[in-house]
Amino acid sequence: MKPKLLIIEDEPAILRGLTDLFVFHGYDVHSESDGVLGLKCAIHENYACVILDVMLPSMNGFDICNNLRQSSPSQPILMLTAKNSEEDIINGLSLGADDYVAKPFSTSELVLRVNALVRRSGWTGAEQTLVLSPDITINTQTLTGKLGNNETKFTRREVEVLCYLHRQKHPVSRDELLKEVWGYKETRDIDTRTIDIHIAKLRKKIEHDAKSPQYLVTHRGEGYQLHAD
Repeated sequence: MKPKLLIIEDEPAILRGLTDLFVFHGYDVHSESDGVLGLKCAIHENYACVILDVMLPSMNGFDICNNLRQSSPSQPILMLTAKNSEEDIINGLSLGADDYVAKPFSTSELVLRVNALVRRSGWTGAEQTLVLSPDITINTQTLTGKLGNNETKFTRREVEVLCYLHRQKHPVSRDELLKEVWGYKETRDIDTRTIDIHIAKLRKKIEHDAKSPQYLVTHRGEGYQLHAD
């Protein structure tokens, strides 16, 4: 799985350049040009690193960094600061940024710094062991799980669905699952019943009673959410 990178930057030329740069270096790049939307995206997803500009519409980079650090203490954050602005650097680091690069920056240095943050964080993109309760555990590498004393086998896709739902802090729609897990760019003409079929199979494997699910629940009109004890 490619490491996921979030870039929050409002200058279109810089954003396009950074996106192309990190896609070339093997990252799955998501981007936002608005501060509030960027923070929401950062909180609701699991990123290997967040690259954060200081000057942004609706919410500046310092406030984003502060809020993100409170909600996700281990999230790697790299801030883009104004050239030779010691005040920006001190503010960013004091609010929890892990590193900074001053504009105009060397792209090779930026890539090296992001790679170092990702490496130090130990980011893998997926949990090796998914724990839903003391008696329900799933090994995401061997694709096996235990429900009490019973061992169950999972498909790779089933594990990917569970891992994605587990990382989210909100109900996930069918369209989101099709885009983020199945990899479809457009879902308008895709039959969403494939999602329902996978959910039904998963409930039979992880629930004590598939008809009254405790862990993999449906939020009417919103989507699916995975709860852990």
